[in-house]
Amino acid sequence: MFEYRVEVYAVRKAEEEMNRMAADGWRVIAVCPNQAAGFGIIVTYERNR
Repeated sequence: MFEYRVEVYAVRKAEEEMNRMAADGWRVIAVCPNQAAGFGIIVTYERNR
């Protein structure tokens, strides 16, 4: 079974945060621009429970 998490980041902070999440076992499965806010990115993660 997988669990999922969605986070919103400023582009300049994204790499640091994605590396932090990876250290906790999360894998990036999608990245898209945050069109609703007009800036930043939305990152979707998954990991095995």
